[in-house]
Formats: sequence, structure tokens, C-alpha cells
Amino acid sequence: MKLTFLGSGGGRFATISQKRMTGGFRIDDFNGRNYHIDPGPGALVRCYQFGVNPTKIDGVFVSHSHTDHYNDAEILIEAMTRGMTKNNGIIMGSRTAFEKFEKWGPALSKYHQSNSKNLILVPNKVKHFPNLTIKGCETQHGDPTGVGFQMEHNDFRISYTADTSYFEKLPKYHKRADILIASVLRPYNQSIRGHMCTDDFINLVDEVKPKLAVMTHFGFKMLSANPVEEALRVASETGVRTLAAFDGMRVDINRKYPERSRMIRLKDRFALRLKQENVFKNNVEDKSARAVRQKEKNYYKKK
Repeated sequence: MKLTFLGSGGGRFATISQKRMTGGFRIDDFNGRNYHIDPGPGALVRCYQFGVNPTKIDGVFVSHSHTDHYNDAEILIEAMTRGMTKNNGIIMGSRTAFEKFEKWGPALSKYHQSNSKNLILVPNKVKHFPNLTIKGCETQHGDPTGVGFQMEHNDFRISYTADTSYFEKLPKYHKRADILIASVLRPYNQSIRGHMCTDDFINLVDEVKPKLAVMTHFGFKMLSANPVEEALRVASETGVRTLAAFDGMRVDINRKYPERSRMIRLKDRFALRLKQENVFKNNVEDKSARAVRQKEKNYYKKK
């Protein structure tokens, strides 16, 4: 099983600036299936950038109706359904992913919902599939229908908080998680409404006691503080190995000992292509071309 982070940024300003990418993340080979989680702006492009096949997915999850979580969901659904020519896969997520609720949603058109199974997740409601169980987890965020999830296969559990404030019952939704992935927007104790800070995450990890914790969805203040240092602080205070996601990070999960999972940096295929095309060097005119341009310049000066 693998986790692949196609973006580790979040919040409106990190998204607009692309200071960190916002392509969400993938869970691959979980019960033999692949899922793309919260495919925000650039998710499709980041798949190709880091060598991940967007057509090789069996499910798309949209936690809530904010663009940094759903922007590329429709094109990923098209990839999953072979351009909407096949009935394939499952779309999971909040009510506002599928329909309008107050001022939010729908994030997905009826057309894009039409060729896949649709599952609206509700907190504490459990849906059973062959070799897979998924439970909706409550969030407290701007979109009141937003959800996280806990997926289970063969008694192995992955939890994802999505965007949420820390609240008293949050740890109960993610109890027994082997891997806990959380949106942690800000460092230290600098929490804001609808999002967790590092101190909130420390409380959550301390309660849940996963075998491996992963922080992602970083805003400007977290990036300035250095997410790696914040992750090390979480690990130091909780005793749980904690990773700070980065763009192009893959984690090869050791199911028996998740805390021993191997983290690698994927090759940036775009950068390699540019290098092969010599864009970074020799991107200047040769001497003969410069001589011609100088002659033109001198000619027009005389005129």
C-alpha cells in the first residue's frame, strides 16, 4: 500500500499562490483499489508530474465544497470512467459534493455523477463493501456537511480528518486508526476557526494513538514555521512517528509495522523533461544569431 501526496498546501492563499501544490493525495492498493482524496487545483497535472496514472483509480473522495478540495474532481472522474464512456468506480464525500445545501455545492455536476456509484458520507454512518468498510467522520468547518473518513480493510484502518477545528469528539471518530492523516493549517497554537494548528494535532494524536501520523494541507504560516520541525515536535510530545507531507512524497506503508513505513521523494518528471530539452542551459542565442541581431540594431540606429 502506498500514500502519494500530489500537494501539501491548503487554504485559499496557499492555493492561489501555489506556494505548495494542492492536488490532494492518493491511497493506492488499499483492498486492491486506488483512491484519489480531495483533488484540488492541479491534481491532474500533478499526477503526470510525479508519474501517477490518473486513469488507475477506483474512487474519488471530496470532503467538502471548497475549491482547494474539489477543483479537479470532475476531470479525475472522467479519467476514472474513461472519459465518461464507462460505468466505473465510486464517488464519496460530503452532501455538498453531490447537491446544493444552503450556499454550498454542488461541487460535481449531475453529468459527472452519472457513471459511478455515489456515496454521501454522514458522520458515524458505516458503509460496507466487499473487503472494505468506510465510516464518515464529523468535521467542524465552513461547509456544515463536510466529512472526513475512516477506511478499514482486514482490520487495518486509515483515517483522514479533512478540514476541521479540533473538538471534543474528534478523537472518537478516528479511534483505532493505524494511520492518521490530518489537515494542519497553522503552527504552534495559532488555530483559526475551521482548522487545526499543531497543538490541536498533538492533542488528537495523543488521544487516537495511531502507529503513524501525517500532517498536510499547510498554509503560509505553517510553511514559514517549517512543517518538518512541527512534525518532529508532534512526535516528541506524543511518541508517535509523525511525517510532514511535501509535494511528491510517497510513503510505502508497512502494514505490519506502519511506524517503519518508508518515505521517498518521487522524481519530478517535468523538471527531468526540461533538463533533457536543455531548457536550463544553452537557452540563449548562439554567437551568429546575436551578430545578426546586432546588425539589425545598428541598421535601425542609422535610419
